[in-house]
Amino acid sequence: MTPDENLARLGLALPAVPVPVANYVPYRLVGDLLYLSGQGPKRPDGTYRRGRLGRDATIEEGYADARLAGLQLLAVAKAALGDLGRIRAVVKLLGMVNAEPDFADHPKVINGCSDLLVEVLGEAGRHARSAVGMGSLPNAMTVEVEAILQVGPG
Repeated sequence: MTPDENLARLGLALPAVPVPVANYVPYRLVGDLLYLSGQGPKRPDGTYRRGRLGRDATIEEGYADARLAGLQLLAVAKAALGDLGRIRAVVKLLGMVNAEPDFADHPKVINGCSDLLVEVLGEAGRHARSAVGMGSLPNAMTVEVEAILQVGPG
């Protein structure tokens, strides 16, 4: 199945690509690598869940938020490439979790993004990854994820 067919099978639609709020671009293609700027869990109404894991949000809520961030990453990738089928491999994810100092389940939270990428892209969605805690994130959002993708010709 194609990535678009997998999205449809999962009942998911890609959101609109967010407009940068500062002096950066949402993606940069260098050779066969596509670098995606960090994305947060933007809801369809434009809001984000705010707060810190271990205080304001549960692991399950953080997982759902990381999944939303993954949808945002896929939307940016599609805008950059025109076709998600061009993705040969998700090389690396950096998952950042807005967490209390004693929170220790960052990987469980970022699994929301990782699981989504494998569900949509199959083996090409498997990746190396870091899942780390942060003292804060923009908009006080719960998670932010950035990615490096290997892409093929269009």
